[in-house]
Amino acid sequence: MSFFEPPKLIEADVFAAVPDRLRKGGAPSSWIDANHPGSKLDCFLEGPAFDRDGNLYMVDIPYGRILRMSPKGEFDVAAEYDGWPNGIAIHQDGSIFIADYRRGILRCDPKTGRVEDFLTHNQSEGFKGVNDLTFARNGDLYFTDQGQTGIHDPTGRVYRYGADGRLDCLITNGPSPNGIVLDPQDKVMYVAMTRANCMWHCPLKGGGISKAGVFAVLPGIHGPDGLAMDEAGNLSAAHARPGIVWLFSPLGEPLARVQSRKPGNRMTNMAYGGADRKTLYICDSYRGEILTAPMPVAGKILYSQL
Repeated sequence: MSFFEPPKLIEADVFAAVPDRLRKGGAPSSWIDANHPGSKLDCFLEGPAFDRDGNLYMVDIPYGRILRMSPKGEFDVAAEYDGWPNGIAIHQDGSIFIADYRRGILRCDPKTGRVEDFLTHNQSEGFKGVNDLTFARNGDLYFTDQGQTGIHDPTGRVYRYGADGRLDCLITNGPSPNGIVLDPQDKVMYVAMTRANCMWHCPLKGGGISKAGVFAVLPGIHGPDGLAMDEAGNLSAAHARPGIVWLFSPLGEPLARVQSRKPGNRMTNMAYGGADRKTLYICDSYRGEILTAPMPVAGKILYSQL
């Protein structure tokens, strides 16, 4: 593959869908009123993450729910609370950390469904609206604080909450920081800057970021959403509006594009899973479906899987 070759097409198929009994059927939602006024969304899936047993957890943003899908594709509600959960990451102890746009970083016990505050401010200053999060191998938690930022207001933030309890702000000038992942060695942080249509490549050095730059740019309107990393350092980026997941090499080469056999979907985020971690599980947010696609390299082993 080179920069002059077209990216390989990988087709995705529907694996499972939120059953009718769990769909809200246009129930009142302040998130829908603010973000999709007039729509009748009965769910909106985002932020998938696997536990050690192969269960896939994901958020249902407008209705404040954490949904759980078994390896067989069966759904249930793991937690329901007053909030706007946007992304999740699973801790090594099995607890679920939630990036909640309204409330900050929350923690959920998947056995009881109890949700409690974990990190709601930075020295008494509230967050703009946290979006996504990921753990490093040492337990440090990285998360994006997107709010309503964009090219018109490049003040989005990226934080690291250390396993020692220290909170550091690593980025203060992000035009809409959204998805976030670390490379397989935890030496580079990638951040999707949605409204700038690009991903940032941010080397981690000396407790901060050194020589950050643009990693890749996506064509068209509406930039990257969720990100995922494989064990070879290839980066997957969800391009929600066109319904594509792009796969880039560590050099930024476009290796492949993942698209559904069924057009018109909204791919927002994804996670590697399956027995060999070589299947990409993708959220089709509007339809409430989980798509799967075979990938050439296994996903990076996450903190929850160590």
